[in-house]
Amino acid sequence: MSKGFKRAILAISVLLVIVVFLGGFGLSGVRAGTQNDGAYRQVGVYEEVLHKIQSDYVVEPSIANVTNGALHGLLESLDSDSSYLTPVEYTAYKAHANEGTAQVGLNISKRFGYATVVSVMPGSPAEREQIQDGDIVESIAGQSTREMSLAMIRLMLEGKPGSDVTFSLVRPNRGKSEPDKITLTRSAIIAPTMGEQQYENSSILYLKPIVLTKARVDDIEAHLRSMQKNGNKKVLLDLRDVAEGDENQAVRLANAFLQTGTIASLEGQKVPKQIFTAEPGKFITSAPLAVLVNHGTSGPGELVAAAILDNKRGDVVGDRTFGEGTVQKTIEMPDGSALILSVAKYESPSGKKIQDEAVTPNVVVAPNIDQYLAAEEGPDNNQQTAQKPESHPDDQLNKALDLLKQKSA
Repeated sequence: MSKGFKRAILAISVLLVIVVFLGGFGLSGVRAGTQNDGAYRQVGVYEEVLHKIQSDYVVEPSIANVTNGALHGLLESLDSDSSYLTPVEYTAYKAHANEGTAQVGLNISKRFGYATVVSVMPGSPAEREQIQDGDIVESIAGQSTREMSLAMIRLMLEGKPGSDVTFSLVRPNRGKSEPDKITLTRSAIIAPTMGEQQYENSSILYLKPIVLTKARVDDIEAHLRSMQKNGNKKVLLDLRDVAEGDENQAVRLANAFLQTGTIASLEGQKVPKQIFTAEPGKFITSAPLAVLVNHGTSGPGELVAAAILDNKRGDVVGDRTFGEGTVQKTIEMPDGSALILSVAKYESPSGKKIQDEAVTPNVVVAPNIDQYLAAEEGPDNNQQTAQKPESHPDDQLNKALDLLKQKSA
């Protein structure tokens, strides 16, 4: 490779990084003394690092691969939802968006560089394999998730119904340091019907929505409107492992319990601040309320929990939530690559960015260790452990029930 050609590749690499740093496709109009000066200085550092890699690395490197790696790292340093897609990856991403896809029931994000399980859909292949919140997908089809964008990780877990996906799974909550090799068959995942139960002689209405779609929130509202007729006086809303749904429906659900006040807000550098305020006409009940959350509560579930907590509308019981609350924009680049960039973040009524700080319950209750031990009992206990055994107490649920019992209707 000639020195001139090397310099040309180096210049293109640096220019591409400048484009990402400065947020545009051109450099015109940038003035000295602006905040972009810092970006120029950092690009200078990047250029010097590239020179050293090119001249001193043990073998002659692929500058294209180095640049791709740098861009992946640059986007992921912002937050777990921002991604860089190479031209090949973006072509696959666009093609996949128009296909009917099957899944294995995993809601995935990235933490500590690797794909992390946020929640598992009940009744899915992943649940039958006893995969849990917090498990780490170390690699998919032999490729480390540390080297993959979140968008590509999610794409690789999806596919045609009946097809298989193989990945390595680390289960830190169960004391296993060596990864398990897991093969799951993709299938059409349908969210189970809403869990409903009555406690304390029907005094407490227990609802577990699983997802926060329009149809599911419609169902919750119908139950709330029928409370008095059914003898229900208090509400226990179980948002544990609720990570899928629509943020607008989450706002609507919070409004059912809030007559006034701020529910959430959304703002970004170029996204004007939008404040979601409770509308009295959408308010349904002032019944005593408790909300259950855990590490699998993410996105829409967190919006509801934060609104209830910050407005002091009820107790939020359980574990700190996952921390997911951004809006993404896909930006196509001239070379056929693309950025999936977080352009706005949701904030709780108190002003905390949910993506950064998650939601910490006012009543913290860790999950019972018996639930983990139950999953380890017996070599051929798959059918039994696929369900949460009733013989092992649910400390979070029991604490929420105790709190509600103490409140007057």
